Amino acid sequence: MKRLEGVYLVADPAIQGNLLFSKLQEALRAGVDVLQLWNHWPPEFTHSDKIQLAKEVVDMAEPYGTPVLMNEDWELALQCNAAGVHFDTIPQDWPAIKEALKGRLVGFTVGNNVERIRWAQSEGADYVSFCALFPSASVDSCEIVRPETVLMARSISSLPIFLSGGIRPDNLKKLAQLPFDGVAIISGIMNTEDPARQIGVYRALLHELKATKKN
Repeated sequence: MKRLEGVYLVADPAIQGNLLFSKLQEALRAGVDVLQLWNHWPPEFTHSDKIQLAKEVVDMAEPYGTPVLMNEDWELALQCNAAGVHFDTIPQDWPAIKEALKGRLVGFTVGNNVERIRWAQSEGADYVSFCALFPSASVDSCEIVRPETVLMARSISSLPIFLSGGIRPDNLKKLAQLPFDGVAIISGIMNTEDPARQIGVYRALLHELKATKKN
């Protein structure tokens, strides 16, 4: 399986249906690398509504080969045949869930807890995501991650590292000295009028940083 990297889009399913699908279609055409459906559903949604929307997103992404992950809800991931799940916390019944998700992508949010990074590596996770690098309204539940934690993560783990939380084109270069494989973005893409153009901006900046590190 290809190593995960690049632009990881976290989509808010509470966005009005037509607008959500329009923005996701633009993002997929622009070559977004990973797509996650955030566990932030409209209050009126039934479980059947969630399954239907999730299936539509999975079907939309399939022609582009873009993996779609559910946030937290691993049963929904199975029901809509998503590529995997992103967990913000370690589930209490993890051994059973791990068995149920065999063959699917699994990632975990990590903060400044180095032991959680070691745990993710030992449990066969596919990536870790650090939240949050900068303050952001959409990640108010995350702690601010210390740069030395990210540096430590690369020294103890070979997992792909994604950085998230308040990352914008104008502050991405501030992360140049950190080892990471991609960035996870919510509002920086979904709240813009032209998601495709914004993805292009992030991809170009990531390419520039990668080239700089090689030199």
